[in-house]
Amino acid sequence: MTDPDYVRIFDTTLRDGEQSPGATMSHSEKLEIASMLDEMGVDIIEAGFPIASEGDFAAVSEIAKRSQNSVICGLARAQIPDIDRCWEAVKHARQPRIHTFIGTSPLHRAIPNLDMDQMAERIEQTVTHARNLCEDVQWSPMDATRTEHDYLCRVVEIAIKCGATTINIPDTVGYTAPLESADLIRMLLNRVPGADGVIFSTHCHNDLGMATANSLAAVAGGARQIECTINGLGERAGNTALEEVVMAMRVRNDIMPYATRIDTTKIMGLSRRVSQVSGFVVQPNKAIVGKNAFLHESGIHQDGVLKNVETFEIMKPADIGLNEANIAMGKHSGRAALRAKLSELGYEVGDNQLKDIFVRFKSLADRKKEVFDEDLVALMQDSAANTAEDHLQVKHLRVVCGSDGQSADLTMLVDGEEKTVHASGDGPVDACFNAVKQIFPHQARLQLYQVHAVTEGTDAQATVSVRMEEDGRIVNGQAADTDTILASVKAYVGALNHLIVRREQLGKDGDSKQISMYSH
Repeated sequence: MTDPDYVRIFDTTLRDGEQSPGATMSHSEKLEIASMLDEMGVDIIEAGFPIASEGDFAAVSEIAKRSQNSVICGLARAQIPDIDRCWEAVKHARQPRIHTFIGTSPLHRAIPNLDMDQMAERIEQTVTHARNLCEDVQWSPMDATRTEHDYLCRVVEIAIKCGATTINIPDTVGYTAPLESADLIRMLLNRVPGADGVIFSTHCHNDLGMATANSLAAVAGGARQIECTINGLGERAGNTALEEVVMAMRVRNDIMPYATRIDTTKIMGLSRRVSQVSGFVVQPNKAIVGKNAFLHESGIHQDGVLKNVETFEIMKPADIGLNEANIAMGKHSGRAALRAKLSELGYEVGDNQLKDIFVRFKSLADRKKEVFDEDLVALMQDSAANTAEDHLQVKHLRVVCGSDGQSADLTMLVDGEEKTVHASGDGPVDACFNAVKQIFPHQARLQLYQVHAVTEGTDAQATVSVRMEEDGRIVNGQAADTDTILASVKAYVGALNHLIVRREQLGKDGDSKQISMYSH
């Protein structure tokens, strides 16, 4: 794109987003998310950190081979082996990119114990090496917003002279503010020789809740690429949310006259899928994609919306892929209606998958008066999270509750072998979790247990999220059912299945946690 007002969308959900504790995705999930991003119109997909592990390398390599429209980018530290490994992974793409970085602030220079001159020499060496391998090279001075301006100008100039085509300015710890973010980009464009011949990018974190504002301010200052993630997924408080910056530029194009090629009608489907595979529930009041984003409860608001929807809605639900046409779903609905409704919600399913989902749908419809869209989304999430290939599967659960105690009789399949136990606890959930631990002993610590009602009413499904930690590795499990206790057990078992997979991966790759977390 040569339009000076065109803003490139650089999605790092599969790299920076996946570094959120517990958000690790499987190989097939990464390929699926990458395909959805490619179809959505994302300009650059940062597919991973190839040197971090064999699994990361394989995912980046396969995404590169499959990409149709997007530039496929891999991340590499300022080290020759990292850059070589990154190139081996991305070189299969129609449009490959190497993204290399080094921490330039005083705090980050102290980590490799390099003085300013030594770091400048390292930047010159590594950017030159990357450029000799790949025509499209992005370079980032990690923690740029806390780097001395004179030194930042110096190293940016070096990177440009060595062939970097994109200069990304990371606000690694969410430290900056909008005015400062814009001024930093303007300063670099004005002071650095050759700055007018490259694309400047912004990468903001949300530690102070200003990632979206800082990114848009950087664009106003001259940046023409935004690094972001779906749902704002990312380490600590997260990254700039793709859906927020894209919709802000679309809705307020009068004061932010910039363009992207994002198909916004695919936002909701991607948001739901990323939430599902990462295990990170989208908060109800989240901008754009939250459950309450288009709901009105206040009488004044409801009256205004009924008279003219624009009184309290600045965008249409259909703009982000929320279909306003409703097919009432219930126990008399057939396969065709279910397939059509799932398609509206962003799920395209094959015949075999539909057969399995239809059985689950009928079972749910028998227990509920009406099956809402949210119920179907929860059903799809539960179907993906609990499969016949799992090492651990819940087969039967019976819970007894009374004033004299709580107990659970649990039957599970462990790699196909049926096991049954009886356990007690302080409450029904505690009793069930104790039963699971008897069947599958483990040392994982329960960090989070959350229950969310999917819809309203006493027959509502409950979505249960569980987060567990073992030896620094964090995994999530999620399940939904009208029986909250059963959903709790399935979520707990789902987390254990993820833990088993992580153990197997680490057995092959070694622990890549330290490498993957040390990035901007």
